[in-house]
Amino acid sequence: MSAPKTMLQLTGRGYLPASLGQATLLIIDAQEEYRSGVLSLPGLDAAVAEIAALLAEARRLGSPIVHVKHLGVPGGLLDPQGERGRHLPEVAPDGQEIVVEKRLPNAFAGTELHDRLQAIGNLDLIVCGFMTHSSISTTVRAAKDYGYRCTLVDEACATRDLPDTRGGVVAADEVHRLEVIALADNFACVVANARALR
Repeated sequence: MSAPKTMLQLTGRGYLPASLGQATLLIIDAQEEYRSGVLSLPGLDAAVAEIAALLAEARRLGSPIVHVKHLGVPGGLLDPQGERGRHLPEVAPDGQEIVVEKRLPNAFAGTELHDRLQAIGNLDLIVCGFMTHSSISTTVRAAKDYGYRCTLVDEACATRDLPDTRGGVVAADEVHRLEVIALADNFACVVANARALR
């Protein structure tokens, strides 16, 4: 029996990883909620370090950078007026980088993200941030519908433990691993870390 192939391989539509010098860096929901809030993520610090490396290199190269910020519930998750809704300081916008605000997991839904990306002119996106199974997944899947080619940086994403449908728990690293596998099947080229893009 032959080894399974991804849909991208089977259809001949796969592509090489994007170059940081010729792509737009898309940082999704790198916010305080995921460090100190109810949605604190295991492995967050390692993922933030990878995002910081991507951000530093993109800035050095003068590449376009778009930060997506989720506007949550006042007084609740990702509070848009409180600490938990703020960008993590290590990877916060520098004041000149684009910030797109969203209210749904998919960063294209009801936002100007597509228009901002079209104005930049890059079809290649390098994607990182939180959470892998939610905003990362929905945005990467939607990006394909808009004609973008996503390169997903595995170690620059993270997610949380989830309850399963049988009363158990699926560990965050397994949720993350399976979501990355699913995205690599038909929606993104996946690389391990920031070093893979240099």
